[in-house]
Amino acid sequence: MTVLSFQLYSARNYPNQSEFFAKLSSLGYTQVEGFGGLYADAPALAAELKKNGLAMPTGHFGLDQLQDTDKALKIAETIGMKRLYCPFIMPDQRTADDSGWIKLAETLAAIGEKVTAAGYGFGWHNHDFEFVPTTSGRLPMDIILETAPKIEWECDVAWVIRGKADPVAWFDKYGSRITAVHVKDLAAPGENPEESGWADVGHGVVGWDDLIKTVQAKTKAQYFVAEHDNPTDAVRFATRSIATAKNWK
Repeated sequence: MTVLSFQLYSARNYPNQSEFFAKLSSLGYTQVEGFGGLYADAPALAAELKKNGLAMPTGHFGLDQLQDTDKALKIAETIGMKRLYCPFIMPDQRTADDSGWIKLAETLAAIGEKVTAAGYGFGWHNHDFEFVPTTSGRLPMDIILETAPKIEWECDVAWVIRGKADPVAWFDKYGSRITAVHVKDLAAPGENPEESGWADVGHGVVGWDDLIKTVQAKTKAQYFVAEHDNPTDAVRFATRSIATAKNWK
């Protein structure tokens, strides 16, 4: 079975974190992925994870958090992370021309030098906006990975698809840089509007039963992270998604 991690952003609205950790453990999860809002008390988070038999090998850190690289690394050390990924920039930080993307990539490259020197992996996590051409015709995803050639990529496959791109073509191009994958599913057109068109893993149109084999064959992904950006029921999402993954080799 492919070990399925769980991006805790999917459960950000669940009222009791400790209870949710216990639920994840009971379902068979052994890994989770963190995000910036969880790290305020890293020792307490680490203790809660340990109590429930969960590890957090990967974590999302906002660009502002990463600017204080020493603090971010201390959080990673306390929790036991292996890889840090920068997940997002705000719309007002995205330029129509290449300039802002080049600047972002240079910033990521500099942060990555410090993070990797400390023994951790570091990379970028995509959404769909990286697949909108700039005024030069280049794609921001290419600009980021070409300008920062040493950073990794956590590929969110469903966001690639929402960006009207072919994920397999991107696996072929940058598979050696992809060290983690977000296992996310899309509802059929017009379905699940209350969940922003997302679906539980294996209950949408992405075709994960076959695609997971392609991911494993064409990338260096070590972590496979289930995520749903807007579930109405996080426990349902967690339950159905790991049931799907248990059928994978």
